[in-house]
Amino acid sequence: MDKKLGLLRQKREKAFEGGGTVRIDSQHKKGKLTARERLHFLMDECSFQEIGMLVAHRSTDFGMEKEKYPGDGVVTGYGTINGRLVYVFSQDFTVFGGSLSETHAEKICKVMDLAIRNGAPMIGLNDSGGARIQEGVVSLGGYADIFYRNTMASGVIPQISAIMGPCAGGAVYSPAITDFILMVENTSYMFVTGPNVVKTVTHEVVTSEELGGANTHATKSGVTHFACANEIAAIQNIKALLSYMPQNCEDKAPALPYEVQNELRPELNTLLPEIASTPYDIREIIDHVIDSGSFLEVHKDFAENIVVGFARLAGRSIGIIANQPAFLAGVLDINSSTKAARFVRFCDSFNIPLLVFEDVPGFLPGTDQEWNAIITNGAKLLYAFCEATVPRITVITRKAYGGAYDVMNSKHIGADMNFAWPSAEIAVMGAKGAAEIIFKREISTADDKEAKWREMEQLYSDTFANPYRAAERGFIDEVIEPAETRIKLIQAFKMLENKVVNNPRKKHGNIPL
Repeated sequence: MDKKLGLLRQKREKAFEGGGTVRIDSQHKKGKLTARERLHFLMDECSFQEIGMLVAHRSTDFGMEKEKYPGDGVVTGYGTINGRLVYVFSQDFTVFGGSLSETHAEKICKVMDLAIRNGAPMIGLNDSGGARIQEGVVSLGGYADIFYRNTMASGVIPQISAIMGPCAGGAVYSPAITDFILMVENTSYMFVTGPNVVKTVTHEVVTSEELGGANTHATKSGVTHFACANEIAAIQNIKALLSYMPQNCEDKAPALPYEVQNELRPELNTLLPEIASTPYDIREIIDHVIDSGSFLEVHKDFAENIVVGFARLAGRSIGIIANQPAFLAGVLDINSSTKAARFVRFCDSFNIPLLVFEDVPGFLPGTDQEWNAIITNGAKLLYAFCEATVPRITVITRKAYGGAYDVMNSKHIGADMNFAWPSAEIAVMGAKGAAEIIFKREISTADDKEAKWREMEQLYSDTFANPYRAAERGFIDEVIEPAETRIKLIQAFKMLENKVVNNPRKKHGNIPL
């Protein structure tokens, strides 16, 4: 037995060596951790249980049979994060550049299957040069096996992808299907075709960082939800994200113990500017309403005219969608609509109640928006809210104009509770434009056209640019003092805890993609 135990220990040691000391040193010089080091920082101490440590590739072409490493370039298994079960794979760039082979893919598929069957989150730590070209179509088939499982797991268990190095070609589509993507600044990148191919085909000269780095995808494309300063920051972000999510779609949103105290927030009565056209940062209102320090913003640097993220209210996890008057006056456009729609659908998939702060002057006008399908993209947000069955509450702080009023979780599309501050303006359009249309004849025949316009503008504003017409109709459940907002929300979400909605039976809807 001693001899057999010795052989086992020898094989384990070989697996822990990865691609060897030289390649590990090279990984560290790039500012990157190894696959196992990442798992050490991610998982609870001593909780990680590895699956498939001794798996080896089966390729015999191009001399591959002479070079084998236990594990074949990916570490897979399960363990706990803050005491909660998760499944994980961590690609090892020191072994064949982390390239995906048939057996590499099989290992990932095995833990994904376990995650789905056992209802626990799936986390992927990606650091791979792509498909293993020595295996040809077999490695491509491995990618498709993973994509299929990503799709089957979508909406069943939370899926998080951290890009810790290269992720190129077909490899990018697995993270793209998952719920959240995190990237590391300066050491990770994602693209379908690399700089060399781009140069050959389009003659554009671009670096990997410019083409698909963390900041590019955080600000320009919106592919990544978090751009992290380093790998440790990315790992901490994963842990923070998980703390707001249930284990699976059958589980309730997590809640921390909380004792209701004096929940009045008098400072909210003074946060809005006196002049309705003056911008302000919606995050200040969010911070005063939610549990202190609990806001985790998602997609912070993309489509900044809308703010989305997780928070806690009286200890309970909620998702927040808020127009941002400090950027483009908070208008809805293509990017903000798709950003918010994706977030709404995630929260609804995993039973996380939705809170909307509304201050929206409408949709962004212009040829660029129309030609790039603001109609279809704006409809995505409308669709997402309409199909959501979780508790949904809206607070209108100031503007709620036109179709954007309808889209931002109005009573008409199924919101459970709609509150408005006295400063709310709920109308088809702003008073200035409305006066020009309604009172065009009176203005054109007046001796002092400018004075008449201001008079008619004030008349329209007094009549419609307030929350009371909507409250009379029941479209607003209550006009509240800003200071009462936190109290009202805590009570309303408590009331909605057992909400049940039975939508019409169907295979699935056809969201306007």
